Amino acid sequence: MSKSDLVFQSYGRCCNRDEFFVDFYSYFMGSSDAIRQRFVNTDMPAQRHLLRAGILQLVLHARGMSDRKLKALGESHDRTGYNIPPEWYNLWLDALMTTVRKHDPEYTPDLDRAWRDALGPGIEIIRGAY
Repeated sequence: MSKSDLVFQSYGRCCNRDEFFVDFYSYFMGSSDAIRQRFVNTDMPAQRHLLRAGILQLVLHARGMSDRKLKALGESHDRTGYNIPPEWYNLWLDALMTTVRKHDPEYTPDLDRAWRDALGPGIEIIRGAY
């Protein structure tokens, strides 16, 4: 089975429950005061919905889908948009993997590597738009 297939199945196991997305933001905001401040006035239920779609886009890109939506995501997150500093993407991915470890009963270190390998190229598209 390919890494992207493993990640697709893992994500399916994780996103069955909204707690996955709640926990992600708890970990992500806990990684930096600056990140926590960025979400002070955010509609978090709407933000969690956007996160669900964004992760899916990364997974689908890893499975061969066009990078068009990731490029658009990069443009919205660039210095003239949400102004997300490039170094925050490492914190984002670490928070995601902490959340996957908590929520996927089939989590292993190999699965962690598969997630990181599968999402890395898509994250670089988004980060590269900065």
